[in-house]
Amino acid sequence: MAARRISSLLLSQSLASATSARYLLSRGSKAIIASAVRKHSTTAVLEEPINPGVSVNHTQLLINGKFVDAASGKTFPTLDPRTGEVIAHVAEGDAEDVNRAVSAARKAFDEGPWPKMTAYERSMVLFRFADLLEKHTDELAALETLDNGKPYEQAAKIELPMVARMFRYYAGWADKIHGLTVPADGPHQVQTLHEPIGVAGQIIPWNFPLLMFAWKIAPALACGNSVVLKTAEQTPLSALYAAKLLHEAGLPEGVLNVISGFGPTAGAALASHMDVDKLAFTGSTDTGKIVLELAARSNLKPVTLELGGKSPFIVCEDADVEQAVELAHFALFFNQGQCCCAGSRTYVHESVYDEFIEKAKARAMRRTVGDPFKKGIEQGPQIDNEQFEKILKCIRSGMESGATLETGGGQLGSKGYYIQPTVFSNVKLDPSKSKCHHDSELSLLLILLFLPYNRGQSILTEQLLQAVAMF
Repeated sequence: MAARRISSLLLSQSLASATSARYLLSRGSKAIIASAVRKHSTTAVLEEPINPGVSVNHTQLLINGKFVDAASGKTFPTLDPRTGEVIAHVAEGDAEDVNRAVSAARKAFDEGPWPKMTAYERSMVLFRFADLLEKHTDELAALETLDNGKPYEQAAKIELPMVARMFRYYAGWADKIHGLTVPADGPHQVQTLHEPIGVAGQIIPWNFPLLMFAWKIAPALACGNSVVLKTAEQTPLSALYAAKLLHEAGLPEGVLNVISGFGPTAGAALASHMDVDKLAFTGSTDTGKIVLELAARSNLKPVTLELGGKSPFIVCEDADVEQAVELAHFALFFNQGQCCCAGSRTYVHESVYDEFIEKAKARAMRRTVGDPFKKGIEQGPQIDNEQFEKILKCIRSGMESGATLETGGGQLGSKGYYIQPTVFSNVKLDPSKSKCHHDSELSLLLILLFLPYNRGQSILTEQLLQAVAMF
């Protein structure tokens, strides 16, 4: 995955990652998170949606420190994935709004107090913001779950603490960014100086809205840049609330601007804007190519891309099968399968294949699916109808291609975007015959694919490597 620094720990407690983008110009020279691996004996249940009791107060664009309507006056609905019903109508930003936001960010960078503050003063703003994030965890987590569908316990107990920790981490870096004095031949003074790059354009996805907000915003602000952030159209609410808190912490007007809108309009305008100095994008590979091209065709701005991928999970014959089953289950189903590094296909040695399938099937059947605001729920709904239908299409493709459906295979309940945890075995290694092409988008599948292999002398055989690379 391009331009990402990520470290992962898939043990019994959590998967964590940290990422940083470079927002410093040198002169003279992604936390994927995870909840605890839990075992539930209860069956999946769906009930009437729980009222989270959170108010949606911020639906406008944030430009130059003020919440304002889109220039066109347009709005679009953001939906509750538990029901498909409208939560709120959000201002729909387009090219004109991006122009306004970039102008505000440029003025804040060229004339405002933010880049002129001492690094220590900037760090204190970020530290205060981290405190406010902790104070408002309940509201932020509720908005995240309401708009995204992820379990509330995951958002409140794992993701929000990681967001606060991310801002504290980069707040600590603000006054520790140093240049170098370089030895030179002759009577010369040679040094490098790191300085803010300017206006940073940032585009984030819908699977981890607040974590992506932190990964993009925190390093850029710590270095003294100004920012124009475009949120995913599926999940605009939590970033707007967080941005309001950041201004309460003392962020000057215009330093952070938040645009809600769609990729072909607001996203394209930001990527191709001549006054944006640096671009960062997290999303699908296909869209990443477009972003890179737009950046190159405009002012050749540097671009950081964190793109989707497909990750094989390989189980050897000497593996602890119980642990391997739990880890394979977690690697795929975490966050409703909506992770760029989800382990969406599993290769199991033939000597433990049958045992592994039976235990994996049983684990999938124990997985609790339901209202993400309910305590103990492991899996909520998919993000929207598009992803819901894409997964069902892939399930149908698996059935049509002759794979064995072990469990799941359809919608759960009749309301919202819930899908049964699905396990296939005896999957054929021929993607050319599949109607479900895995195009390396943010991983969307709640389908666990089990493929047997015979290692022989070494697991790294040419045949297996080719099979892993096929998908």
